Amino acid sequence: MTGALILVGAYLLGGVPFGYLLVRMKTGRDVRAMGSGNIGATNVLRTTSRTLGVITLLLDIAKGYLAVWAAGRLTGGSPVWMSAAALAVMAGHAYPVFLKFRGGKAVASFVGAFLCLTPLALVVAVGILLAVVAWKRYISLGSIIAAAALPLAAWLVSRAAPPVIAAAAIGGAFIIWRTRRTSCGCARATENAFAFGGRS
Repeated sequence: MTGALILVGAYLLGGVPFGYLLVRMKTGRDVRAMGSGNIGATNVLRTTSRTLGVITLLLDIAKGYLAVWAAGRLTGGSPVWMSAAALAVMAGHAYPVFLKFRGGKAVASFVGAFLCLTPLALVVAVGILLAVVAWKRYISLGSIIAAAALPLAAWLVSRAAPPVIAAAAIGGAFIIWRTRRTSCGCARATENAFAFGGRS
């Protein structure tokens, strides 16, 4: 019963669409009808404002972290259930029941979940993401490379438990799959380049 509650709770928490809610409250518009149609921080930043984009990013990271932290508290730190909660919160963000299962790519919730599960490996992956974005200026490309690097970092740097490494691999593959269309857009120069100093 505890396991089922953890998974359902993590999914529902992941499904809270902060980007959608913030843009709706600020502008009255549906962020899914703007820009890339994504509810995540990048689209909010590009279509609405830097401030709302940053707030969305922090809240989406926070819900990923909270889901895994709560699973740990409820199970005495079980890596199996904490890892399962990480994947459930990502699924909730990507397929939120509150928005008819049309959500985001789950990158920020992925970051939050693994910040709790394996922080050192996550720092390595985020460093890779920032380096790629600074070099190529495409967030989707940086996200893909960082997602692919996380399982290796969890194994080599953090010496994480097998369930955590498995969750990092599954979560990373999910991020790559969710961003595959945008990454193809990068190659065709159809994705807007990102600028650290403001909107792209």
